[in-house]
Amino acid sequence: MVYGFTIATYVVAAVLFILSLGGLSGQESAKRAIWYGIVGMAVAIVATMIGPGSGLWLISLVLIAAGGLVGYQLATRVQMTQMPELVAIMHSLVGLAAVLVGLNAHMEMIRVAEIFAQAGLFFPQSEVTSPEAKVLTEAFSGFAAIVAKKTAVEITILKVELMLGIWIGAVTFTGSIIAYGKLAGKVDSAAKKLPGGHYLNATAAALSLLCAVLYLGGAGIWSLLVLTVLALFIGYHLIMGIGGADMPVVVSMLNSYSGWAAAAIGFTLSNDLLIVTGALVGSSGAILSYIMCKAMNRNFISVILGGFGGTQGPAADIEGEQVAIDAGGVASALNDADSVIIVPGYGMAVAQAQNAVSELTRKLRSAGKNVRFGIHPVAGRLPGHMNVLLAEAKVPYDIVLEMDEINDDFPTTDVVIVIGSNDIVNPAAEEDPNSPIAGMPVLKVWEAKQVFVCKRGQGTGYSGIENPLFFKENTRMFYGDARESIDSLLTLID
Repeated sequence: MVYGFTIATYVVAAVLFILSLGGLSGQESAKRAIWYGIVGMAVAIVATMIGPGSGLWLISLVLIAAGGLVGYQLATRVQMTQMPELVAIMHSLVGLAAVLVGLNAHMEMIRVAEIFAQAGLFFPQSEVTSPEAKVLTEAFSGFAAIVAKKTAVEITILKVELMLGIWIGAVTFTGSIIAYGKLAGKVDSAAKKLPGGHYLNATAAALSLLCAVLYLGGAGIWSLLVLTVLALFIGYHLIMGIGGADMPVVVSMLNSYSGWAAAAIGFTLSNDLLIVTGALVGSSGAILSYIMCKAMNRNFISVILGGFGGTQGPAADIEGEQVAIDAGGVASALNDADSVIIVPGYGMAVAQAQNAVSELTRKLRSAGKNVRFGIHPVAGRLPGHMNVLLAEAKVPYDIVLEMDEINDDFPTTDVVIVIGSNDIVNPAAEEDPNSPIAGMPVLKVWEAKQVFVCKRGQGTGYSGIENPLFFKENTRMFYGDARESIDSLLTLID
């Protein structure tokens, strides 16, 4: 009866999670989708608390309350521009949970085996269990009760499950921490590898497999701990080897890893909901990563393996110098222009300049100018980020165009304003085959008559490379905070 209720509840929760994932694909249904996820998680928690193997109510309630409080504080304090890095650090917690659950599962197996040995019984039992073993098995509770009932084959399967959970979880843990550091600006966003980088990754993976074989062969917990350390290194080194321009893919793939880690935990704990939900998250994250790689003309396997398989020579030298311009010069060009394209980037989001940009757009359109926005498919470190920010600022949706829709219009455009964007307008993607972003589709802003780059300073983009756009003859650098710079233009527009 209890098992039937729990399974039925898990099915309901799984359906709600599926509806949540499906609804997040559209702006109109996103809010409803979030509520599906909230209700689904609440249902899952209740089912887990009252289902088979439940116990330690006080500790569970305290942990749920603490987690809810922390989640509430983060949700109310974190800006939308910080959401990608928040997602990354949350993935690290899922990975850490998988590691801890796997290690705990191993220790529970050892404990159960010791109790059986003290009773003079073999563990694991054969398919035909002795009456003494049945009595002893009934004395266990929680996860130990599940372990005690497993046969030798099932114990082997359990070992495989917990090894996969630990390995994937450890990769997710360190990888997510490094991704958080890059997104938050605490770690250099440029791709960096240790000497012999790919060979180190391959060696660590091979040693991980060796440790797995040894563990299945009867080696102690030391083999599991060594496997964990190797996986921690792989997670760190893989993400360090991925440049900032590919961070949207990284965040999505870490989401996938955390899903597979959760699924592995589900198999270990015999929890159907974790298996289903983890598989949903894992598969959807992988599919989204693949779609983003296709949109960026990136090799999916190369990106997730830290650039493996890519050949790269020295980048082309950049000639010229960056020429600065003041607000008066930009305003004069805007007043004389008939057509204007604004290209927003993550710098606009960081400066929270979207409302100032919206007001500038209103004034220019009121003056009879053709104003449009050019949006890169994976701009803002997460797909659709710029669209959301502009929607919040009430920018008319009909003038917000995707890259493929607007790229052919740059040659006939009088003025382009680039706000806090680097890699998505970098001509090196087309002009330099040795560039880290070579082949990536970009907005061809340099084809316009005049380009003004609103940028805080002379730093490089997320990929850690210089942008030749800033040195072109028709480009002028409008240095300063994006919001303050745009605000300074408003009073100068006719």
